[in-house]
Amino acid sequence: MTGLTYPDIEAASARIAGRVRPMTVAPAGEDGLFFALEFMQHTGTFKARGAQNFIQAHLAEGTFPEAGVTIASGGNAGLACAWAARVAKVPATVFLPTTAPSVKVERLRSYGARVELGGSEFAEAAAACQEFVESSGALASHAYDHPLIAAGAGTLMTEILAQVPDLDTVVVSVGGGGLFAGIATAATHHGVRTVAVEPENCRALNAAIEADEPVDVTVDSVAADSLGARRATPLALEAARSDLVTSVLVSDNAIVEARQRLWDEHRLAVEHAAATALAGVSGHDGESVSDGRTVCGYVPAEGEKVCVVLCGANMSLGDL
Repeated sequence: MTGLTYPDIEAASARIAGRVRPMTVAPAGEDGLFFALEFMQHTGTFKARGAQNFIQAHLAEGTFPEAGVTIASGGNAGLACAWAARVAKVPATVFLPTTAPSVKVERLRSYGARVELGGSEFAEAAAACQEFVESSGALASHAYDHPLIAAGAGTLMTEILAQVPDLDTVVVSVGGGGLFAGIATAATHHGVRTVAVEPENCRALNAAIEADEPVDVTVDSVAADSLGARRATPLALEAARSDLVTSVLVSDNAIVEARQRLWDEHRLAVEHAAATALAGVSGHDGESVSDGRTVCGYVPAEGEKVCVVLCGANMSLGDL
């Protein structure tokens, strides 16, 4: 698989224009710090961008099957796929693990998608989805591992730069790497640094960088429902090879504290995956982890302009 290119993101921007909510970037109240409020996007996460790009591209090319689109997703990507399919008036079937939050399952059904629950992990839902593709001829989408999905996510970065053209650094949480691949590709094109933040026990991209190839990792984090990929995509690893990319690991305690900080100080209610990005720059450094690595936050230089991507807010308010 070749790497993602900036022209791919430009094409995605044109394809989804008017189909997604424009990015809102807000000052965080600290010098040089901004929040990208992507949790206000349709379906509550950035995933709407990739889903729109994927479906619209296939419709335009005449390659959309009668059986519709299908996806295996822990929740957010499935919501985006179901929503984009409803907008396009095409069928969608979504496969999820039984551990998916009930709020996401209920919303999926509200979008008119057929929902199939099975297995406790994403890999099991993915296997069931593949069987469905083979038996029905449905178009297989993916939560993050597809160039059209990653390119759609990357449009977020072009909108951030339109509002903060002199941005130095963008900070993004990472699961399988679709959002990261898109953002880092666009950021690198414009000479902007990307800080990739992962939970210490969901470190798919960090491990891939270390091994110089995608490898399986354990998944154990408070943010695992959105960031719990067992391995990063080749697209993400390719994007991470830029000198402008920094990989950061954070503890679950740091994630929970960052999420609480967003609520207490800004009245922003987001899911743990979104708070993971802020945890990467919130000063939670020097915490040891079990295998000897040190969890260190990214420390901006004086005068550095930093934008933290708050990528989603699909959770129960009772969990806040």
